[in-house]
Amino acid sequence: MNAVTTVTRGTLLAASALIAVGAIGGGYFMGDGLRRAKMAERSVTVRGLAERNVTADLATWTIAFSETGSELAPVQASIDEKSRAVRVFFEQAGFPANAVSDVGASVNQFFDTNRQQNVVTVRRRLQLRTNDVMRARAAFARQADLIRAGVALEEGSGIVYSFTRLNAIKPAMIAEGTKSARQAAQQFAADSDTDVGAIKSASQGYFSIGPRDGDVDGNGGGSGTDSPFQKVRVVTTIDFYLR
Repeated sequence: MNAVTTVTRGTLLAASALIAVGAIGGGYFMGDGLRRAKMAERSVTVRGLAERNVTADLATWTIAFSETGSELAPVQASIDEKSRAVRVFFEQAGFPANAVSDVGASVNQFFDTNRQQNVVTVRRRLQLRTNDVMRARAAFARQADLIRAGVALEEGSGIVYSFTRLNAIKPAMIAEGTKSARQAAQQFAADSDTDVGAIKSASQGYFSIGPRDGDVDGNGGGSGTDSPFQKVRVVTTIDFYLR
């Protein structure tokens, strides 16, 4: 009986020791896990900016004009004459004939009861589309020559400058934005006596194209398409781990 009791007590002591070691080990790993989880919660959200000056590579100039009269035939003849004047203007500016195309025409007729006569209005739109942006800009500055030639520009006339190579510069600008964000995070980390770790999450803003400061052409507006001298801008928002 005593031998059995001694063995039983020894077994219980060994089991208790194992349980104690397990509890200590479990407590250590649990504490280490909580510490790691706490560290994972430490992060900073910053924004990175990337900007690049670009020059538009496509110019689209639409010229809208009309003629009004009492009979369709002479009105149409006048519109044809104005169309020829527009094409001559662009030819003298150095553009090939295929750079100018018809993009719209309309006819409106009604009977004016006050004057007791028929009223016919023919509208037409010609468009210059070219990659010779600076030549188009110079021609646009001389649009008064069109008015002197009898072509009165109507609403809907105007030149638009476009930058079409955005996809070519996107990767480099995203990298610049990420670098800018990390620099901001490093400054924050230095102020808080921590280090910047890996990226926790990131979101890319949309790419916007606007005019460079003070660069607005003669359309009277301030959008990026009013000037060939443009600025591409993107803002990235990144959440960095701190360690």
